[in-house]
Amino acid sequence: MIPRHPDFPIDPLFLERWSPRAFDMSDMPIEDLQSVFEAARWAPSAFNSQPWHFCYARRGDPNWARFLDLLIPWNQSWAHSASVLIYVLSNRFMLTKSGEQESHTHSYDAGAAWACMALQATRMGYHAHGMSGVDFDRVRTELKVPDSFRVEAACVIGRIGDPAMLDERQRAREFPNDRKPQDSFVHEGDFRE
Repeated sequence: MIPRHPDFPIDPLFLERWSPRAFDMSDMPIEDLQSVFEAARWAPSAFNSQPWHFCYARRGDPNWARFLDLLIPWNQSWAHSASVLIYVLSNRFMLTKSGEQESHTHSYDAGAAWACMALQATRMGYHAHGMSGVDFDRVRTELKVPDSFRVEAACVIGRIGDPAMLDERQRAREFPNDRKPQDSFVHEGDFRE
């Protein structure tokens, strides 16, 4: 594995978290999955609205093949080896003292919940890989997602497997990647490119 080096001190957990494609096809105990969802439960959200929802299938359960089929073929080709497949949803509306109103931050908040899940998985010896390669319309129909919810993304969780199980193109990308330097996205004062 290629070591990652931060430019400034951070907790090693952030460097340990990465998104592999090779998983070991093991089962994930429900208690472990509940801990991952518990981390998401404690994510911050605007007005404490907690707009995130998760639909999941575990390897070998009756929904597994159906959930896999909702991914694009590229993602199906490797995601099948994970332990759990999750669809991340967010409620576009929230209740306030004034009644129900549209939430400007529902996707942002669901992203915070996803990040908490991924970090908790890493802390427990698993890895998570988020995906936008999803047939979003089919997810909405197949999983009976209400119109008031946005289908954000999918993710898989599992233990790292042997990269030899991947095709050559996927294997070439099977390592923790680096990040842009802070000065390319942090702006004191006005935005600049």
